[in-house]
Amino acid sequence: MRTTDLALLTVAQMGEADRIAIAGGTPGIMLMERAGAAVADAVSRHAASGASVSVFCGPGNNGGDGFVAARLLRERGFQVTVALLGDVHALRGDAAIAAERWGGPILPPGVAVPNDADILVDALFGAGLSRPLAGEAAQLVATMNASGRPLVAVDVPSGLSGDTGQAEGPVVRAAETVTFFRLKPGHLLQPGRDLCGQVTLADIGIPAEAALEATAPTAFANGPALWSCHLPRHGSFTHKFERGAVAVLAGGIAGVGAPRLGARAALRIGAGLATILCAPAALAAHATRGPDALMQRSLADETGLAPLLEDRRLSVVLAGPALGLDARARQLVAALVHSSKPLVLDADALTILAENAEALSRLGQRNATCVMTPHEGEFRRLFGREPAIDRDSSKLERARKAAAFSGAIVVYKGADTVIACPDGRAAINATGSPALATAGSGDVLAGMVTGLVAQGVPAFEAACMAVWLHGKAGEALGFGLIADELPEAVPPLLRTLAAGAGPDP
Repeated sequence: MRTTDLALLTVAQMGEADRIAIAGGTPGIMLMERAGAAVADAVSRHAASGASVSVFCGPGNNGGDGFVAARLLRERGFQVTVALLGDVHALRGDAAIAAERWGGPILPPGVAVPNDADILVDALFGAGLSRPLAGEAAQLVATMNASGRPLVAVDVPSGLSGDTGQAEGPVVRAAETVTFFRLKPGHLLQPGRDLCGQVTLADIGIPAEAALEATAPTAFANGPALWSCHLPRHGSFTHKFERGAVAVLAGGIAGVGAPRLGARAALRIGAGLATILCAPAALAAHATRGPDALMQRSLADETGLAPLLEDRRLSVVLAGPALGLDARARQLVAALVHSSKPLVLDADALTILAENAEALSRLGQRNATCVMTPHEGEFRRLFGREPAIDRDSSKLERARKAAAFSGAIVVYKGADTVIACPDGRAAINATGSPALATAGSGDVLAGMVTGLVAQGVPAFEAACMAVWLHGKAGEALGFGLIADELPEAVPPLLRTLAAGAGPDP
């Protein structure tokens, strides 16, 4: 798989890709025929020939795809009923041609009862719908959802935004969604990902090179093709400092576990050295906890931090997990923000930054990498006072704007984690499991990012790689996992990737 295969297109960019294909000599009706064939193939996977299918078409090209699918399914021996939301005489262009080629009865939606069919096709509205469904369309969607029948959606489930993955009104819940050429952000962003069901990407003959050059996408589905060329590879004479030295700022006796999870994850993903810098009162507690590979040092205040930050052997600092919110923690975060050392900031460090607008604004002025890993609540605290960020309906765009505002790589965590770079690049992650919703999971992720940055992986790629691997580790361990187990699940995944056999995202 190539990086371009992971590109995500907005609705507008997909429209441009269609236009380029047509301008290059592929008639629109041919694209529609291929799209309809892909939908018919999906239906055939869900039901055997002879089954009854109800195809619900809308007034635009999405409906045209539905008419093509209906005709092909009829030719394959299915019992097909077609309903149109609107007037058949109002159809235009390729959709009108597809309806004419169907040639069979076209019923009003109220006559075609979803419960009477074995499987349904939603070809009502595509990804570009800009208003909530209402009236007859809303009622039809409710009836389709209530039918209990498997439902195949064309492009996106009707009512869903292809750009944001959001639905302001009623929306179809699909078992499978068939889309074309490239995925859209709404296929991966929640709740769109769940509403789409299984997503099938069909090639309908759009020339990839020309279309992607013209649209210049900067958003991607997160996966190995995006970053595998940056996987750390160490030679025979590598020593621990060449693999990267990590410092993890820790708090007092009440929070010994979290920074150790981060440090352990940094080691497991390949860093050569990890040192816990804890409050003096917590030093004995750290010294009596494993693993022995972790080192610990007492750090009373920012005065002791200064010489460490000047040490050229120190590659990156992780601050946040159980750091605390006391005066010492605030002083340490301030010292980090004014340093030129690469940083990964999580948890308490983000809360401190959220309370200090000047420190947050300084991140973009630093001549060094900074990665922030906020969950939803932390993101709101950090950027909620910025209307342009807070009010954007797209998580992808909120993350991008936050990265541009702060000058940091932003890992906006969740079931649909978005990784955004200040230069506009972004990736949406689809690996993971609800089993990762457990204490310490985020500390491990922050440590994984830190360990990759320590090894010289560029920060954006390091964040994408860590998020993907963290999700895969959660999938492998499943329910019942505890955060302590996540670092141990990373080396087998790294071996698989290094062997060039990494699974597709």
